[in-house]
Amino acid sequence: MDIQYGVGRLSIISVRKEPSSLSQQVTQLLFGDHYEVIDESKDRHWLQIRIYFDGTIGWIDAKQHHAITREYFDQINTADFKITTDVCSTILYKKTPLSIVIGSVVPISQSELFKMEEQFAFNGEAKALGQKREVEFLKTIATKYLNSPEQVGGKSPFGIDGVGLIQMVYKISGYHLPHSPELMLGQATKVESKFKIGDIAFLRSIKEGTQHLGILIDENKIIFAHGRIRIDHLIEESIVDMETKLPTHQIEIIARIIGE
Repeated sequence: MDIQYGVGRLSIISVRKEPSSLSQQVTQLLFGDHYEVIDESKDRHWLQIRIYFDGTIGWIDAKQHHAITREYFDQINTADFKITTDVCSTILYKKTPLSIVIGSVVPISQSELFKMEEQFAFNGEAKALGQKREVEFLKTIATKYLNSPEQVGGKSPFGIDGVGLIQMVYKISGYHLPHSPELMLGQATKVESKFKIGDIAFLRSIKEGTQHLGILIDENKIIFAHGRIRIDHLIEESIVDMETKLPTHQIEIIARIIGE
């Protein structure tokens, strides 16, 4: 099939590994995320997409696809739209209210590059997508995800994983990170000492041996996904549960994106 184009026009859309509702969720589209359609399932119920922001490939339900033209797609790529900073807000889309979550992209900018065929109204908190902010802003955004349930492939405050947390917090702060721990590390600078707020921590669970990701939000505190988004103490090379006072994770690598 020829490449087609689309944009998310629902609050959250699951992107799956295989064309099945039973397949693992690999990531999500939030409102305003745009993508290429690169394949279609034989029954035409599923579309394989490539997300523009990070290149992630997966399958979405064809009923949740919102088609756009190549011209519109190219214009979105260069427009500095707004990204929302409220945990949850409401947008009027074609005169109908729609709830959207933090990190959604709303097609509002100071310089209109094209005539909007769709009708939008939004008056919540947002910032320019391309505007880079410093670590205190990043810390504020990170804590808005506190107590969100851990969910594989999630990118919202109602379900998110460690990769999603890092990517979304940095995206809202104006930084472009991939949806992969290995690729994130490739864009960062490894830090051997004197950790700073905003540094990314690659962790290893002491009990399960699984990898987790977190963000330093204070000299001795880290926010990360472990069952839920939580804040625990950072003591030397260990993460210590604030409630039990027991170590739960070991730090493997600290990487820096801001202030390299």
